Amino acid sequence: MNINSDDQSALTGEPVVMNIRQLSPQQLMQLGVSQIAYVKQVDTEAGVGFAIHAADGTPMAIAADREVAFAAIRQHEMLPALVH
Repeated sequence: MNINSDDQSALTGEPVVMNIRQLSPQQLMQLGVSQIAYVKQVDTEAGVGFAIHAADGTPMAIAADREVAFAAIRQHEMLPALVH
């Protein structure tokens, strides 16, 4: 992921190396947005469900069980992570 879009090395395909302690809050929020989705158990009108959220917290879906939520995330070529 290109964290600093102004960096010329992003145009050459070379990795952009940055000290994570120097990231702005906006750059930190973008880490993993397109690669990671979080699963959290929630109460719904139909009972217990598992909410799927993008890394930035954007709600994406609710699944009936955790395995289905993880499978849906993997199907979209993302990595699932469980939030307690």
